[in-house]
Amino acid sequence: MAVPPVSTGFPPPSGPLEPSFEPLAPPSADPADPPRVPGRGGPFAGGAGERPPGSPDVRARVTELRLSAFAGHRRAAFPLGAVTLFAGPSGSGKSTALAAYEALARLGGGAPLDEVFPEPAAWVPERARPDAQRRRGFRIGCTADGAAGPVRLDVAVQAEPELRIVGERLTADGVVLLETALRDPGRRAVQAAWHTAGASPVTRAPLPDDLLGTPLLPLRVAGKTDGQRRVLAAAEQMVVALRSVFPCDPRPERMRAPVPTGSGRLLPGCDNLADVLWRTRSECARRHAALVEALRGGCAGPVADLVPEPLAGGTVRALLDRGDGLRTELARLGDGELRYVALALVLLTGPGVLAVDTPGEVPDALRTLTVLTDGFERGLDPAQRRALLRTAARMGERGHIRCVGAVSDASWAVGAEGVTVVHLRP
Repeated sequence: MAVPPVSTGFPPPSGPLEPSFEPLAPPSADPADPPRVPGRGGPFAGGAGERPPGSPDVRARVTELRLSAFAGHRRAAFPLGAVTLFAGPSGSGKSTALAAYEALARLGGGAPLDEVFPEPAAWVPERARPDAQRRRGFRIGCTADGAAGPVRLDVAVQAEPELRIVGERLTADGVVLLETALRDPGRRAVQAAWHTAGASPVTRAPLPDDLLGTPLLPLRVAGKTDGQRRVLAAAEQMVVALRSVFPCDPRPERMRAPVPTGSGRLLPGCDNLADVLWRTRSECARRHAALVEALRGGCAGPVADLVPEPLAGGTVRALLDRGDGLRTELARLGDGELRYVALALVLLTGPGVLAVDTPGEVPDALRTLTVLTDGFERGLDPAQRRALLRTAARMGERGHIRCVGAVSDASWAVGAEGVTVVHLRP
């Protein structure tokens, strides 16, 4: 029996903020796409190893980024593949797109709005005019695919005069599963309604206006009805897809000095690369061998191994073993070589090695880590960037690692297998 869509009855706020959401068109059905059965825990109940060829991919992953009104972007929707490169000249909005993705990821992980947007006015479209209440804001959203099918999340944020979420909508198959709206500006809360499909079609309750509502649903929804289980499956899929994000910007100037031994989890700037090598070289010989093989395509001279060396005072440094008795400190490498080493390590490891807050209750086989890299080609020569892109595409094909990067010119990547290029213009 068809489930009727939720009607919240909330009047959309008016004005240039545009927090109201356009009517949703049901996604087109693909006859070749096998039916999916959502349910609480269903998409995340386990599973092992690589998926068989031709089988549907049930890993939660973000497949579209929407910037309805965000900085210089307006009514923009960008498809995201296993490897996606945003390409364009300076000022075209490449970094802005990655910043929006990272912001959604942090909100999906439960971060407060003021931590995610410390300077919210910077993301308001330049030509946006305040309304009678002097309100201005921005809108972003994404689609996460997986076992529950495509799930859409759209968020409207008021940046001025005070920062708050004024609208949020979670939908799947054209059915509104969660909708929030600001009804009383004097209260620090939004009115929420989520799909129930039981004795009452919806459940209504206030939610805080400084947190994304979707990650809060597993704490609020009992899962007793089919409608509630559908809400939980969609919310969990979206949260898993958003939380599995690692923003990475290797900083060569910080990678040359010895570092203290610590957790062995790589930081976004890759400052502690030597400490991470100390761990990965002993824990996973297969991945380390793949890393060494990748370095042969991006480092000058012969490469037999990449080894950590403990030093006095509890520190460690990394060296390239040249195979003839000579070992080269990473401090001697150029900036491009260091960025290549760091990015290859990120792409060939997993969430257990990166400093990222992944959902521990979800098996690795059912989630995908997405690496965000602004300036993907920065400092790399043509051979290095092509080799790194091949590594990213190979890992993306396996389904466990996805990569979203920004480049100024993607002519060298156009037509590469497994790579989506999004061209932007100022």
